Amino acid sequence: MDDVALNEELKKLKSQLSRLKLESKLRRNLASEIEKQKQIALAAQSVAQEKTKELEVLSLQLAKYLSPQLYHSIFSGEKQVNIASSKKPLTIFFSDLVGFTTLSDTLDSDDLTNMLNFYLTEMSSIALEYGGTIDKYIGDAVMVFFGDPHSLGTATDAQNCVSMAMKMQSRMAELTDQWQMQFGLLAPLEMRIGINSGICTVGNFGSESRLDYTVIGGEVNLASRLETLCRPGGILLSENTFQLVQDAIVCRDTGVVRVKGIEGEIATYEVLDQATAMAPVSVG
Repeated sequence: MDDVALNEELKKLKSQLSRLKLESKLRRNLASEIEKQKQIALAAQSVAQEKTKELEVLSLQLAKYLSPQLYHSIFSGEKQVNIASSKKPLTIFFSDLVGFTTLSDTLDSDDLTNMLNFYLTEMSSIALEYGGTIDKYIGDAVMVFFGDPHSLGTATDAQNCVSMAMKMQSRMAELTDQWQMQFGLLAPLEMRIGINSGICTVGNFGSESRLDYTVIGGEVNLASRLETLCRPGGILLSENTFQLVQDAIVCRDTGVVRVKGIEGEIATYEVLDQATAMAPVSVG
């Protein structure tokens, strides 16, 4: 091989060597960059997992301030958190404890808190079992409604509501001895319940900074009035609710009443045989 050919061959080899060195360097740089990006991705994943856990904890805390149905509707994106409302046929439930104000004056703060929380926990558990949307607690008073955000039909919603009330009264009777022993009550706790069905306005009410998801309207006021008229330990229904449940639940006619803020006479019915509450009707 002459010198010219040898030089040409050496040039080719040097060129290949340079290319190989460059490729090797690029591979090292690429591997280094991949590892760097991997570490960045792992760090981001760790932060994301930590934030997810924080959000889960926060959402669980927020869930305690919302009814489960409303909580799931909001976090699933089904409902938007904005000022809006609509009219729907609902069944409204109100209850309170007879003589609770007097009782609260005789108990120390710890016993009062424990007793009230125990009572509300028991009643709320039953409300959720029957698919009720817990609107609010006002001291010992409880407000629940059926028909929103999900409805099984006006008749089934009313039936679930009245059956829930029956189960609550039955549970109150079961807990009498336990409450007397635990909190030293001189007399058993008794609950009054009023239920009405009709078209109500339901939705978010308030300001841009503070909203309350609730129901308003004359039918809501009537349910509240019926609760105050109910005998201790009883369940008082309006004509509207009675018409929806009469084929499934035994009631007796308790005559007509006049209530403040509502024109005309209101027919009322009392639920009988409260110890035989029907099982909740649910989808499927």
